[in-house]
Amino acid sequence: MRADRVADLRDLPDEDIVRLILDGTVIKTRIDKKATNISVLAAIGVRRDGQKVLLSIRNMGGESTAAWRQFLDDLDARGLKRPDFVIVDGAPGLEAALVGLWGEDLPIQRCTVHKHRNLLAHAPKHMHDELTEDYRDMIYADTAAGIETRRKAFLRKWRLKCRAVADSLEEARDWLFTFTRLDPSQWKSARTTNAIERLNGEFRRRIKTQTVLPCAETVPMLLWALLASGQIRMRKVDGWETLSQPLEPMPLDLAA
Repeated sequence: MRADRVADLRDLPDEDIVRLILDGTVIKTRIDKKATNISVLAAIGVRRDGQKVLLSIRNMGGESTAAWRQFLDDLDARGLKRPDFVIVDGAPGLEAALVGLWGEDLPIQRCTVHKHRNLLAHAPKHMHDELTEDYRDMIYADTAAGIETRRKAFLRKWRLKCRAVADSLEEARDWLFTFTRLDPSQWKSARTTNAIERLNGEFRRRIKTQTVLPCAETVPMLLWALLASGQIRMRKVDGWETLSQPLEPMPLDLAA
C-alpha cells in the first residue's frame, strides 16, 4: 500500500465531525520526468470538541466538479457523516460536488478571504484600499444586523462606483454570510479556510529549498509525516464550546 494513503484510508464513522473545511492548492512536482503543476485537495474536519483533524489529502488532476466529487465520495465511502457546516474556497466545482452529494440545504460558507481577493481583481488598483476598508467593515461587523446594514450599503455604493465589484459580491449569494447562523463565538474560525491555508503554508515553508518535488506522491506523504511527528500541530477552533448548538435560520435579508 502506498505510504501516502495509509492514514487516508482510516474509517470515519466514529469521528464526530461537525465542520468540514475543504480547499485545493497547486504544487509543482515531477511527473514523467517533467515539472508539472498538480492540484492537491485537502479536507480538515472539526470534531465536536473543537479539535481539527486532517481527514484526507489527495493528488488530483484539477478542481473540477468530477475531481471534487471523487474526493468527497471517498470520504463518504469511509463513513464520514454529513457535516453541520462546510467551509470552501469558492471553487465552483467543489460547490457543485457538495450539493450533489449532500443536498442544496447543506450549510456552505464561502471563504471571506478568497472573496476579498476576487473583489480586488474586479477593481482598478487605485480603488483597492477603499474597497478593502468597506469589505472588512461589512464582514467584521459585530452583529448579523450590522453585517446586513453594511452589505446593503456596500452594494449601493459599488454598483455606482464599480459595478463588477457589486456583481462579484452578489455572485456569492448568502454563502458568504452563512457564518452568521452560528454563535458569534465561532465567527472568527468559520469565516475562512485559513486552517488549510496555514497547513499549506507550513508545508511550503519546509520545502522552499526544493523548486520541484521528486514525484506527486511526495506531497501527501510529507504532510501526513509532518502531522504524525508533531512538527505541524492543529489547535482547537475558536468558539468550540458552542459547536453543539444548532444553526439559526439565515438572519440576513439578501434583497438589497
